[in-house]
Amino acid sequence: MIDTMKLAISMMIRRAGLVLAMILLVIGGTRAADQKPPAKPGLRLPAGVKMIPNLEYANVNGHSLLLDLYLPENFDNPVPVILYVHGGGWEGGDKHDQLAVPLAAHGYAVASINYRLSQQAKFPAQLQDCKAAVRWLRAHSKFYGLDGAHVGAWGTSAGGHLAALLGTTGDVKEMEGTEGNLKYSSRVQAVCDWFGPVDLSKMADQAAKAGVPSKINHDAPDSPESKLLGGPVQQNKEKAARANPITYISKTDPPFLIMHGDKDGLVPLAQSQMLRDALKDAGVNVELKVIPGAGHGFGNREIFQQVNTFFNKHLKNPPPATQATRALQSSGG
Repeated sequence: MIDTMKLAISMMIRRAGLVLAMILLVIGGTRAADQKPPAKPGLRLPAGVKMIPNLEYANVNGHSLLLDLYLPENFDNPVPVILYVHGGGWEGGDKHDQLAVPLAAHGYAVASINYRLSQQAKFPAQLQDCKAAVRWLRAHSKFYGLDGAHVGAWGTSAGGHLAALLGTTGDVKEMEGTEGNLKYSSRVQAVCDWFGPVDLSKMADQAAKAGVPSKINHDAPDSPESKLLGGPVQQNKEKAARANPITYISKTDPPFLIMHGDKDGLVPLAQSQMLRDALKDAGVNVELKVIPGAGHGFGNREIFQQVNTFFNKHLKNPPPATQATRALQSSGG
């Protein structure tokens, strides 16, 4: 009898505990539902910056192309825009790369974009996506408080390649694509290129001569460059030339800031040196900063400040003679 009573009491306690746990779970779930989850675990915003995630800037055959927009929380005037293009060999990475986000705390809107990767589409799809994003930002500039006349591009590695292409193909109509907002210009007014490829057919040879152990055979059929083109680089030289930022350089290109480590084992430093020389020969404002001892990636406060200073000069305080031209470029043509 005593054992039976002990068993009954034990079951009652367990049931009470279960009910209490369910109540706490419901309360906790309600509180969690009241809080907006972060766009991605680990996302941290600088003080004074807000984020509008997952804005669709284009839709290609049912494939939604998204960007995250970072804005200063308090600003009176339209703010210049930085389009940030992530790296990843054109086959990886996404818009959650936050390298450029701190610029939003310095009076910029930062639009970090996804674009079609090489397993989804071959070049020039990636560039056309970037151009569509620039046009979308201009088309929606009044709604988000953006200065559509002053748009810069910043990219790293594969993203640097695409940012450089944005800078050199502003007057190349066949690269525009048809992804919407076509009455707006895709020209950018400044480019920051971090260690981006500029001549795909010369990368393997330059890597062999660089004196830095190369981590990749750029001419191999499975190299990122070959995947971007849809075939081995050396067997597709015309396609490679079409994908090279250096192919399209003209005197009307915007100012460039190029940054590259002298120990880069993925993209040879010679690529950035070629781009610097070609832009300079065309009369384009360009500066190459070589980072001693740096590999394929770098970053510290001093380097970030150099990027900020560059964009301040060319987007916030551009030379008066070019302001009218850039305003025209922002609206079309």
